[in-house]
Amino acid sequence: MNMKPKNTVMQANPKAGYLAHKAEIDAAIKNVLESGYYILGQEVEAFEREFATFIGVDHGIGVANGTDALEVALRVCGVGAGDVVITVSHTAVATVAAIELVGAMPLLVDVDSVSYTMDVDCLEEAILQVQQNPSMGQLKAIIPVHLYGHPANMPAIMELAERHGLSVIEDCAQAHGAKLNNRKIGTWGHLAAFSLYPTKNLGALGDAGIVVTNDARLAEEASIYRQYGWRQRFISDVPGMNSRLDPIQAAILRVKLRYLDQDNAYRQHVAAKYNSSFQELPLQLPQLKGDVNHVYHQYVVRSCDERDRLKEFLTAQGIGTSIQYPVPVHLQPAYHSRVPLGLRRLPVTEQLCQEILSMPIHPHLSEEEVERTTSAMVTWYQQAGTNLPQIA
Repeated sequence: MNMKPKNTVMQANPKAGYLAHKAEIDAAIKNVLESGYYILGQEVEAFEREFATFIGVDHGIGVANGTDALEVALRVCGVGAGDVVITVSHTAVATVAAIELVGAMPLLVDVDSVSYTMDVDCLEEAILQVQQNPSMGQLKAIIPVHLYGHPANMPAIMELAERHGLSVIEDCAQAHGAKLNNRKIGTWGHLAAFSLYPTKNLGALGDAGIVVTNDARLAEEASIYRQYGWRQRFISDVPGMNSRLDPIQAAILRVKLRYLDQDNAYRQHVAAKYNSSFQELPLQLPQLKGDVNHVYHQYVVRSCDERDRLKEFLTAQGIGTSIQYPVPVHLQPAYHSRVPLGLRRLPVTEQLCQEILSMPIHPHLSEEEVERTTSAMVTWYQQAGTNLPQIA
């Protein structure tokens, strides 16, 4: 078993998030245990209201995890067997898995090289691709992914969706609190799905997720679908599933939600420190595209030929890093040569997976750990020399 050194700078650290608010979280858990209500109930309802208010929507529907959040959203949009949903390959596999769980076919398009989110030109081409090839199925929805904390181009995506009569489900798993044009992510599409996995900007201490929307009808259908299709207990009006947010996790999330803006601001502080320290290095640093408030779920640099050697060096120095994602979905064994791609194929996505590296970033990273990380990066480049290739 490989043990991390005690002084390793953690790339993400959900335990530190618990310890920072231990008294409040322990008290919240105790209240649930003593209440005697362990499925849905008032704690879940309170979190649903509070999170919906935070995002700026009317309705929140708590579910068991982020994948279920996407599945529920797709189901209530009427997506099923024989339908097509456009999304990206540069994402967690959950995005694509949810589409297949409802029986639909994912059509994967490329991302742009600045925001790493859905390339709108590729999206428009994919819409026409399906329309001109009826055998592919009926195009029903688009799932843009707000990757690493940077919003996708929602005004352009919504314009295309409205022109072609498509539903839009935002995958907000990495963008809790992010904004575009001073409007929070999760308010743009017909529905939005959030993962509340422990390492997220707002993370539970286990699996959790939530669907949000301004549409009262979609909210009611999502609430019914997440629990066996029940409007009345034990009577299924429609085929449903069992995907209920645990009240203990809801209680934990209510505590952590109170600190989310503060935590996001600290992530931005760390990102600014990295930007300043790395600006002279032959790296592509995170860039902002448009009027966005980036919440830095990940701080991702691009390093050309030397990415893997850089990662090895940082690991030896006790600096934790990650690669999200090392293999794009369309090249993974479960999907390779089976899931269709957009007309331009996915050259940007395939290049990114060879170059990206996620640096340590979380709300409980100390200033000393940030300094250790920046010093190690600068040291490596000094030792490697200045003739390393620059990202174009």
